[in-house]
Amino acid sequence: MFDPEEIPELKKSIRDCAYSDRKLLDDLRLEVILLKSNVRVIKPRTTTTVSLVASDGGNNKLIYDPFYFQLVRVVDSNGNKLCLDTISPTTDTDVISAKQFDALGSPITALGRLMKDLGCETLNKLSPMIPSGKKMRENPDQVSKSWVLTYRDVCEWAVLYDKICYTRFATNTLIVRDGLLRSKIFNYISASKRALFIEMINNMNRAIEEAYIKDRIRIYLVGLAKHSQVLSRYSLVMQLEDVIPRGEPRYARVPFELEEKSYTWKEFIWRPDDDKSNQEINKFSMGHLYLVRFGKLNSDPIWAVDLLPTQSSSDSEIFGYLLADSINGFPVPHYPLCLQKAHEHAQVVGFDMDILQDEVIKAMKEIIPEDKREIIDFQVFNTDQSLNRYE
Repeated sequence: MFDPEEIPELKKSIRDCAYSDRKLLDDLRLEVILLKSNVRVIKPRTTTTVSLVASDGGNNKLIYDPFYFQLVRVVDSNGNKLCLDTISPTTDTDVISAKQFDALGSPITALGRLMKDLGCETLNKLSPMIPSGKKMRENPDQVSKSWVLTYRDVCEWAVLYDKICYTRFATNTLIVRDGLLRSKIFNYISASKRALFIEMINNMNRAIEEAYIKDRIRIYLVGLAKHSQVLSRYSLVMQLEDVIPRGEPRYARVPFELEEKSYTWKEFIWRPDDDKSNQEINKFSMGHLYLVRFGKLNSDPIWAVDLLPTQSSSDSEIFGYLLADSINGFPVPHYPLCLQKAHEHAQVVGFDMDILQDEVIKAMKEIIPEDKREIIDFQVFNTDQSLNRYE
């Protein structure tokens, strides 16, 4: 607790600091003026929209889970299950890798097809954040449990990749990813200068081009995020300078200069001259960044949206589709409905959670002696021992 005598001094110190750093705010206001010339009005257009979302393991807490099981489940906005797996932080990753292929080595899952196309026999070669099977077996105590979250994200990317590269679309379709078209979880092989993330996106670009050449079907891919470094840096001064005025839904392409001032890691920014530049090459980004407001008021939220560089020339058309999907957004207003539906279907709650918990209990009972199995029931269903005083 602050001493009451310290509070006046603390207040003065904060004010002095704010006034001394006022130049920083003034500089940001000058920088954000670059956005004004890029602001465009959005007009709604209709097309098929679909989103893919992985269940958030942090929101799916089991009552009793001694092995820290993680349910990896990816669904689309129509409720279709596209990936389902259960792992724990101690699962041998070589076993998981082998499950993606049949006995002849042919891929049988979306993740397997991605691994094959990128030339990765194991998950560790696909993502350095997933430990090798050897390390899992020999030094399990040195492995961070967070790798299961990386595996979930890899599965989400794999389903997105599979959807674009191995699905034949019947109509023009807008695919919305929950998050920007950037990721640092994929491997970069320095010896051959192979950025697996860039290769994956390039494969999707080729599939999008082939769909138009063969079937005259337009497939658009966007990544939408609630937060970004650019928004964090410029959100206040954008309001002060009225960069996106009220009255109509609007979007603005973010200049490269503003992105470079916002991101610490330059390889997280796509640049058109990466091949010729002597700077850090792009390894983890394949998106042109835009700031978008689907509402008409200054108080309506602004989202960060990535478009593929090959599709940014169609930005007005793409944002028109996104606007049409966002008009009826619920429960979050002015947010794409397809994303909200996908999140709703991805949740594991209520009866689904009861089923999952029941299976965990059954699995635990099968691996312990029969005469000890009742201990699990007591452990799970009577965890508050203090209630026994009422019996």
